[in-house]
Amino acid sequence: MIVYFLRHANAGTHLATPKKDEKRALDKEGIDQCGYVGRALAALDVQVDAILSSPLKRSTQTAALVANEMGYEGKLQIDAALRPEATFADFRKLLDKYAHMEAIMVVGHNPNLSEFLGRIVSAAGCEADLELRKGAVAKVELQRTSGSLQWCLTPKVLRTLYAAAAESSRPKSSRK
Repeated sequence: MIVYFLRHANAGTHLATPKKDEKRALDKEGIDQCGYVGRALAALDVQVDAILSSPLKRSTQTAALVANEMGYEGKLQIDAALRPEATFADFRKLLDKYAHMEAIMVVGHNPNLSEFLGRIVSAAGCEADLELRKGAVAKVELQRTSGSLQWCLTPKVLRTLYAAAAESSRPKSSRK
């Protein structure tokens, strides 16, 4: 199975009240990040059978915007195993539940999403030190209990690639 790990995009400043913070939406930069990520995944011909998101607003918005850019037509699945306080055991149960699928995307938060990624791609019992920046996406090929990191892309890299591709597609006479 292929698992795409997507950290929610930029959502401004953390709010002190937990209930309010759960409803914190993406800011303009976060919405832009979702566009770059979704278009890049579409260009890479990424196809997923399911998109699973934390129930927090910034994650569901990220999942929905990226899914739309990718042309994903399925229903967004909300799962508590992707909440900020979820454990690796919760995440393993989520993977087991969707193990029959070829490819899934999980959308969540740090520090646990980076922890889950690190534990999946490291040797048994260890944890690789990998950090997913806001809006970053990583592709992992999962074999039973461990996985192999194929790539990890940040929105900044994707924005740069997108700009370079747009520039190279313009006629030479109109380039600066």
